Amino acid sequence: MFISNCTLNKVIKHHGVNSLDKKNEKLIINKTNSNDIEKLLGPPSTKGAFSDDLWIYIERKTSSSKLLKLGHKVLLVNNVLIVEINNKGILSNKVFLDKNKMNNIEFSSEITKMNYTKRSFIYNFLNSMRQKINDPTGKKRN
Repeated sequence: MFISNCTLNKVIKHHGVNSLDKKNEKLIINKTNSNDIEKLLGPPSTKGAFSDDLWIYIERKTSSSKLLKLGHKVLLVNNVLIVEINNKGILSNKVFLDKNKMNNIEFSSEITKMNYTKRSFIYNFLNSMRQKINDPTGKKRN
């Protein structure tokens, strides 16, 4: 009964536009207009932060890894298409990025140490501010 509920097929989770790499080839610079782009790819995943003439389309597919890796996600496809449209509504530039063009960023594992002691300027300043907040007139001094 338990084994009948399991499946050996991979479950692939898809996010974004299907077959973005193939649809990218149908876009022709200085010929395709914004209506053709929306008809082919749909509305953009996001638009540019400073200009609405920059459209970004995303395709991402992930799958669960094998049992030995305890179900961690494996990135199968990660495509990004950046489309730039001129003021007449015609495609002026396009950039296609895939999984192989991704940058691997290594983060430092070092920990920043706090550099203040009881005799430091910061400690003295905060201590005097605490005293002024607790006793603004200075009458409670021992």
